[in-house]
Amino acid sequence: MLAVSLYVAVAVPVRLGLDLRGGTQIVLETRSTATTDADREATDRTLEVLRGRIDALGVAEPSLVRSGERRIIVELPGVQDPERAADVLGRTAQLTFHPVLGTAQTTEGGTPVARERVLPDASGTALRLGPAALTGEHVEEAAARFDQQGGAGWHVTVDFAGAGRAGWARLTGEAACHPAGAPARRVAIVLDDKVISSPQVDPSVGCATGIRDGATRITGSFGAAEARELSLLINGGALPVPVETVEQRTVGPTLGAEAITASAWAAVVGTALTAVFIMVVYRLMGVLATVALLCYGLVSYAALAALGATLTLPGLAGFVLAIGMAVDANVLVFERAREEYAARRRPSTRSALSAGFHNASSAIADSNVTTLIAAGLLFFLASGPVRGFGVTLGIGVLASLFSALVVTRVLAEYAVGRAPVHRRPGLTGIATTGAVRERLTRRDPRLMRRPRRWLALSAAALVLAGSGIALRGVQFGVEFTGGRLLEYATTAPADPDRVRSALADAGLPRAVVQASGDSGLAVRTDPLTRDEEAEVTRVVRDLAGGAEQVRDELIGPSLGAELRRGALIALAVALGAQLVYLAARFRWVLGSAAVVALAHDAVVLVGVFWLGKPVDGVFLAALLTVIGYSVNDSVVLFDRVRELVRRAPEVPLADTVNRAVLQTLPRTVNTGMGAAFILTALAVLGGSSLGDFALALLVGLAVGTYSSVLTAAPVALELDRRTRTGAVRPRRS
Repeated sequence: MLAVSLYVAVAVPVRLGLDLRGGTQIVLETRSTATTDADREATDRTLEVLRGRIDALGVAEPSLVRSGERRIIVELPGVQDPERAADVLGRTAQLTFHPVLGTAQTTEGGTPVARERVLPDASGTALRLGPAALTGEHVEEAAARFDQQGGAGWHVTVDFAGAGRAGWARLTGEAACHPAGAPARRVAIVLDDKVISSPQVDPSVGCATGIRDGATRITGSFGAAEARELSLLINGGALPVPVETVEQRTVGPTLGAEAITASAWAAVVGTALTAVFIMVVYRLMGVLATVALLCYGLVSYAALAALGATLTLPGLAGFVLAIGMAVDANVLVFERAREEYAARRRPSTRSALSAGFHNASSAIADSNVTTLIAAGLLFFLASGPVRGFGVTLGIGVLASLFSALVVTRVLAEYAVGRAPVHRRPGLTGIATTGAVRERLTRRDPRLMRRPRRWLALSAAALVLAGSGIALRGVQFGVEFTGGRLLEYATTAPADPDRVRSALADAGLPRAVVQASGDSGLAVRTDPLTRDEEAEVTRVVRDLAGGAEQVRDELIGPSLGAELRRGALIALAVALGAQLVYLAARFRWVLGSAAVVALAHDAVVLVGVFWLGKPVDGVFLAALLTVIGYSVNDSVVLFDRVRELVRRAPEVPLADTVNRAVLQTLPRTVNTGMGAAFILTALAVLGGSSLGDFALALLVGLAVGTYSSVLTAAPVALELDRRTRTGAVRPRRS
């Protein structure tokens, strides 16, 4: 497995998302017309037309995929001008060629006398146009060319094919019958209801003869870019149905490179700190667990490469986070092995280790299944970068199981079977109970003597978080509300209040300005025109002494409402799925208590983030991860409760739960410390892109560790006391 993973990691590169390598992502949605429905077939035909346009743009490694029936996701690496790209992709490219009947004569009221189609030409003169004689379907090829000899500059040549050649000769022949200089001697070329050129037929062309070689030239005040754009639109053909841009994201390559560097440093520093911690606590077993941790990183990276998964910014964070969570299974095994060693009259590190793997297997399975449920929900219910986080988190969970249950076990059982280690059991780290367990054993605290006190403390936290939400509301990000997000890297720190005031004076009173990282600004506002965007950039540059735009996101209001609705559905499904699974594994009392604890964590985490942090897709990923982590701790606790109840069903449940809490608390503390090292490194070194994500997880880690012990357990006792049905007792065979 490791050899194959090493080969894949070296030979197959991981595909980076646009938020890491820089570029533009545009989500287009097809719209129905009076004559054509925007169904799956029309969307597929639209995608093929768009593919031709993008190929003509010369973008390296573009990606176009249909999402659902009506959406098309376009990824353009390296493209930093999203508005031009969206304009080229979104134009329907309905090209038509019309005879000019004359100029439009209007009455005093301004209504044309004739009922012909009237469109202004490039000079603003209103032209009366007859029915279309030719369309873009008659065009064989169009090309942008530069006339060096004639001095005409850039122009577009158009060659007709088939019936188009005869149609072009007929159209130009009819125009040639009118005197030179007359409006009717012109031919109007119309693109998307706009006259892009209306040239006079050359005097050399005879009446009723026309241009018979099937070629023409579109002239105008074209630059090189405009001429190439027009030629590719003509060559690409018309879109079967109109499209609308519902989402647009642009990330500068500098920001992506910084995120990769920051995450790499966070992974190195966090992994090093975690490795030192588990080696100090578990000695030789900790060293072997560190080796397994490196193997985990290799396997998970190779799995991402082999599956062709796209590594996004949240996905990169998920990869780093899973390193900390991968320690969990090792800690569970080692703590159970310590218990087994201490409980035996003639202890043996080898037998204690084997028993530790056996006894911890059910808790490891249950805790990882709950995390996989959260990862699966992110994949199926989320979109964009957050879906990438779900993929990397799921792969990380599976890879961590392999590293803990296979790699660690093979190394550990080999090590404890060696004579030098067998003679010195203290080297293994299993023969000692550990500092946390020693203190708990010495003091033997009765944490569950008055469980309602803990419930009151949890209720107070809920009231505080709920009050914050009620007073100031939840600040949804652009992803959930729709609008525009512009992020700048500024030369010098700028005061957000001054920028906000300047934007209000410039006509943007609803702009929300926040600091981003050490020297950066993020501006959230309603959708902007090109001029308004330029004004925002000018204000930021003036007040910050210079600024570079590093991120540009546009979310349509309909998509924002849809994403917000999807987030609520994801949370509801997460709670329901956890409840069903836990109820099936632990009976309804313990399962309900675990779900109450994770709901408590979710509310408190949202309540903390009302202090100014936006609730966006990355926050949703953090929230669902916290839910999975919280359930992990509750699962480990209730797995021990279930085991103790089977051994001694006559013992009062409060005593059993208290004993289970004391036995599992060392695992909870050590696992939390391992994850905390990774998250702290991510928060400190991850920069603005990953800082909020890591901060949310740190808060969730602290709240989840508390609630799994001092909320879930008291709730289980209270539910059992109220029902008195023995719901947590084992079934009698």
